[in-house]
Amino acid sequence: MDDAVFNLQTDPVHLGLGARVVPQEQFTGNLEWYERYEARTDSDGVEGRLVSMHRYTTSWESWEMHPLGEELVVCTAGTITLLQEINGQVRSAVLNQGEAVINPPGVWHTADVDDEAAVLIITTGIGTKNRPR
Repeated sequence: MDDAVFNLQTDPVHLGLGARVVPQEQFTGNLEWYERYEARTDSDGVEGRLVSMHRYTTSWESWEMHPLGEELVVCTAGTITLLQEINGQVRSAVLNQGEAVINPPGVWHTADVDDEAAVLIITTGIGTKNRPR
């Protein structure tokens, strides 16, 4: 059974149609990784979900936006401040362990980290856009 264990921080999964859980290639975080992910999971459309975990020791360097679906962000350790840009205004939500927030479709978001935080993220992934912070 040990060979079935994997680390979501390095090896995300895709929740696909038919209640499938499909392991993905090692996460690099670069645009090319997301392009390959979209190509692999295209047949699931916006109903497919990317599930990953991330540990942060610094604030995000860019904003991101998911135009085709909601994103769930769950803080699993530490504290993270999620920033959402809605109608030209930036609002913030401080998340501690066990707390979560939903990023609506089309909402630009980023995060600030003062010390260290870990988050579980579930998102459509398809069509993700980034812009400088």
